[in-house]
Amino acid sequence: MENFTPISALVGGGLIGLASGLYLLLNGRIAGISGIVGGLLSPGKGGAGPLERVAFIAGLIIGPLILMMGTSFEAQSIVTSPTPVIIAGGLLVGVGTTVGSGCTSGHGICGLSRFSLRSLVATLSFMGAGFLTVLVTRHLIGAA
Repeated sequence: MENFTPISALVGGGLIGLASGLYLLLNGRIAGISGIVGGLLSPGKGGAGPLERVAFIAGLIIGPLILMMGTSFEAQSIVTSPTPVIIAGGLLVGVGTTVGSGCTSGHGICGLSRFSLRSLVATLSFMGAGFLTVLVTRHLIGAA
């Protein structure tokens, strides 16, 4: 298990929890990525302004770049699917977050920490769909 890194996973998870908790505490809003991005695409949705949304998304992009410049961290590619499959997957995720009224970050991190039953059901649905997808694509039909 050469890729098993429990310490970095624990630290990363703690930082995500801290960041989402501070975002809620300081802004009074959930740090759901689909809602933040969706608000950029359709202004007027939600309470955050466009500058706050752009800053949040810029932080998601710039943070790892700073990490890579300041450490010996090497980016690893885990993409093994053709580009059309990745695009289709991204579009399906977008549809799913709209239908499910949020994404894994909004429901799984912020919603569960607030003991939201709706977020529990959504997170179990996300995870179940992911498990089923891996079972079918990797183990039953043998696709990469």
